[in-house]
Amino acid sequence: MRVAVLSDVHSNLPALETVLGAVDSAGVEQLWCLGDVVGYGADPDACTTLIRQRCDVCLIGNHDLAVLGELDVSAFSETAREAAGWTAREASAETLEFLRGLVPAMDYAGIGLFHASPRDPIWEYVLSIDQAEAGLDAAVERISLIGHSHISLFFTRPEGGPRRGYAHGAQAGDGALLDIDDGGWLINPGSVGQPRDGDPRAGWLELDLEEWTARFHRVPYDVAAAAGSILAAGLPASLAERLQVGR
Repeated sequence: MRVAVLSDVHSNLPALETVLGAVDSAGVEQLWCLGDVVGYGADPDACTTLIRQRCDVCLIGNHDLAVLGELDVSAFSETAREAAGWTAREASAETLEFLRGLVPAMDYAGIGLFHASPRDPIWEYVLSIDQAEAGLDAAVERISLIGHSHISLFFTRPEGGPRRGYAHGAQAGDGALLDIDDGGWLINPGSVGQPRDGDPRAGWLELDLEEWTARFHRVPYDVAAAAGSILAAGLPASLAERLQVGR
């Protein structure tokens, strides 16, 4: 089975529509979303509708929980709090109902799915080797898919060796191909709607569960349209500006 893995859409409709077009062209059989469908961007209802219609599996992320009033937002940046408040006011009842039915982690088709990490599915950013080692220790499945950091990356550790000290990882650019046939893995597809790795193109991951490979994809989308929607909605201008630089 071949799967498209998306994460951190963040109400960015132009990015999501472009990624879904690329997914359709790739001819995958399923589509999984790792959460944060809403927050930051200006099209929560349209994005949630597409995710609901297209995804076989979807998790809830910390921004989704914040919009539902189920998460303390004191740790959010000022702009993130403003966006969460705006989304809570503007989102439809159907959008909120869909989000309420989601969970932040699950095992599916033999793969661990987490919005953030295996040891903290809601909050932890897995960006260092130490964090990756802890996540690999906590994981039940050999392969875990994680989101939340908005950075396309991977960490891996060989099977059968010492539990600690043998993990390594890297950021992954467009077209990077991983052989995931053995060893433990944490793989982040990057963000559809708000990349933070210096590449403004929308990110997604193509996972082949027969060949046991994972390929990273980046696709250009209409950033100006997404930024314009943010400004028109009266959301902070910095949320529009950051889309242009991938930060």
